[in-house]
Amino acid sequence: MNRPTVDVAAAAGTIRSWLAEADRVLITAGAGLSAAAGYDYGDEDRFRELFPALHRHGLRSRYMVGVPLPPSLLWGYWAVHIDDIRFSTVPNPLYPRLRALVDGKDHWVMTSNVDGLFARGGFDPDRIFTPQGDYGRYQCGTPCTPTTWDSRPLVERLLAAYDPATGAVSDPDALPRCPNCQGEVEINVRTGHQFVDTPYLPAGHRLQDWLGSAPADTRLLILEFGAGFNTPGVIRRPGEHLTRRFPAARLVRVNPDRPETPADLAGRSLPVPVGADRLLDVLTAPHPALDPTVAP
Repeated sequence: MNRPTVDVAAAAGTIRSWLAEADRVLITAGAGLSAAAGYDYGDEDRFRELFPALHRHGLRSRYMVGVPLPPSLLWGYWAVHIDDIRFSTVPNPLYPRLRALVDGKDHWVMTSNVDGLFARGGFDPDRIFTPQGDYGRYQCGTPCTPTTWDSRPLVERLLAAYDPATGAVSDPDALPRCPNCQGEVEINVRTGHQFVDTPYLPAGHRLQDWLGSAPADTRLLILEFGAGFNTPGVIRRPGEHLTRRFPAARLVRVNPDRPETPADLAGRSLPVPVGADRLLDVLTAPHPALDPTVAP
């Protein structure tokens, strides 16, 4: 693996050049991009603020909510969590900045994140592939049907019956059931073989068509943000594969913890060992060579 030795300013200069030369841009992203935008699932302070009852039970972060919980506590958690990260009306500044970076370029997004932040940040929803699902939908837990449902009305109903003191949904009638079979339901995110991927397949096919239509000499630039090794087969490895598939492709890997790039991609890959927010600060700042109003 190619270990990073570049500084952020030098990396930003290279990225600007690669963007200018690119025919197409594929933005790929993992949980690190959400963390850079302020949604860090490992943030104990934010967890304590949102989920005081679960914190008293010994849980310390959203990553720990994989432990079995009674339905009233589990759905209380989901309601608050999804309302915070998926349906918040507070604009997140990171994604419009990233969108501005690729303005004028033929681009797509592929992300393992299920928070809808790309679409809410100005990216074309028809050019976003989310193979791991979306907090904005829920499904039958069996599943009895490939149909999924909008989770916003569900979250609103749960929040109306949510007791912050106990962390539980106080009204058993508010707990969700499958509209089709009346069985248990779950949020429509990939956790096992029962995951319903029906809503996401059309975007996946459109992305494949976009890649398949690209000539072999296409200068494809892959901008990867915050993709680690929790699910490397979803973001990291496909990006490396695509870089090998297109001889003129380049890969930028932005990751403060695991920025390494494969040795065989040396010269066509750039490891950037910082968070996306810091890199965007540099990339979107006025550039002296491009902006005559900025003093050298």
